[in-house]
Amino acid sequence: MTRRVAILISGRGSNMASLIEAAQAADLPAEIALVLSNRPDAEGLERAKDAGIATLAIDHKAFPDRESFDRALDAALNEHDIAFICLAGFMRVLSDWFVERWSGKMINIHPSLLPLYRGTQTHRRALEDGVLVHGCTVHFVVPELDAGPIIAQAVVPVVPDDTEQSLAARVIVQEHRLYPQALRMICDGMARLQNGRVVFARGWDAGGTLHSPSTHQ
Repeated sequence: MTRRVAILISGRGSNMASLIEAAQAADLPAEIALVLSNRPDAEGLERAKDAGIATLAIDHKAFPDRESFDRALDAALNEHDIAFICLAGFMRVLSDWFVERWSGKMINIHPSLLPLYRGTQTHRRALEDGVLVHGCTVHFVVPELDAGPIIAQAVVPVVPDDTEQSLAARVIVQEHRLYPQALRMICDGMARLQNGRVVFARGWDAGGTLHSPSTHQ
């Protein structure tokens, strides 16, 4: 069963593009049915139009408060018969009302290995702490920021002389790979939210590991 998915963006839509590309594969049970932005000038809207996807801008500045914007957002999603939401650089804190309404049906990607480095400036903070691995996380959205149950993670090494920019470039490559995988998992029922935890329909190989620095020459 193909699930109708909406991607919410505020900017250029880097992760949006990777989701759109993945959804074009015949075996992904997802259709990107709508790209929606709170900014009418978001670059990603044009990218979505070029891909033949329906787009919509709902300017949050036109609403008196957060919940009234979220109710307009909810109405638009229901009008397009959306089953799941992917947040992809959507720079709005959603109201508890909206998050609860879409509980278990809304996911986000964050550029750190949660629960480490919630919020912003994740790459800078990782470098300041001297960690040797960093990465990204896809999680279900809950009212608390970047605190939702984890669906999938990808890890990259932190190498000597890394800068915020070089580390971010390494992480974004994994974001573009991980987000479509996580979308597949929730659309085909592999991962679902149950009693505040992610439940997986089957196990996986537990033998993989990443050593940083690598012991292999």
